[in-house]
Amino acid sequence: MLKHKGFPGRLPGTDFQFTIRRPSKTGATKLAARERYADRKPADRRADNGFMKALWDYFGDQPFERGNLDAGRLSWLFEREVLPAQDPFDAEDYEALLMIDEARARAAFPDAFEEQ
Repeated sequence: MLKHKGFPGRLPGTDFQFTIRRPSKTGATKLAARERYADRKPADRRADNGFMKALWDYFGDQPFERGNLDAGRLSWLFEREVLPAQDPFDAEDYEALLMIDEARARAAFPDAFEEQ
C-alpha cells in the first residue's frame, strides 16, 4: 500500500480521518458511492470540503493511486467528484488509480479551490 507522504491524516481539529495507517489484513475496503443528502451535518460538509481541498492540493488533475486514503472518506466523493482512472477498475485494490473530475469538484466544493 502506497503511503502518500505529506497528505493530511485528518481534518485539523477534528476526528475526521483522511488516511489509514496500515493496510487491512483482509484487503482494502471496497469503494462505493455514498449518497450525500442535503441535510448532512455542517461538520460532515466541512470534512468533505477539507478532503477535496487536500486531494486537489496534493494530486491536482493527475491520476493518483488510492494507497492509504481512507475508503470511507473517498466513498463520499466516489463516482461524482472522484472517478476511476483505469479500466477495469478494482474498487478493492489499494493500487487502483483515481482522478478528480475538476468541473464537478469545483461545482460541488468551490471553497476547496480558492487560492490561499
